[in-house]
Amino acid sequence: MEFEFGNFGIFLPPLHITMALIVMIFFLVRWSKQLETGGYKVFFYFLISTYAAPMASWNTEEGLFELWIPIGFIAVFSYLLLGKSYHPSKMKASILGFCLAIYQIISHYAG
Repeated sequence: MEFEFGNFGIFLPPLHITMALIVMIFFLVRWSKQLETGGYKVFFYFLISTYAAPMASWNTEEGLFELWIPIGFIAVFSYLLLGKSYHPSKMKASILGFCLAIYQIISHYAG
């Protein structure tokens, strides 16, 4: 989407991505208010959970194949389960980050 105002314009991503971003921010703000202290940590758990990286790669006849995994979610999930800082809001934020990591992996394989 593009909005022009005279000499400048605002460029936004497609409507479905913009709406998904608004919904994500709404949920993250709502979950951060459920924590007594350190509500900003929910955003960090979300951001770390979105990290996906290639774990292994193989040369094939069609080209290079990379196996991507959501490393950030695995780290945050294990930290929340094994640590003493478990809170449902933090887990919800990390699962939302996991969904975004899966989207990134799918878009990597599709592209």
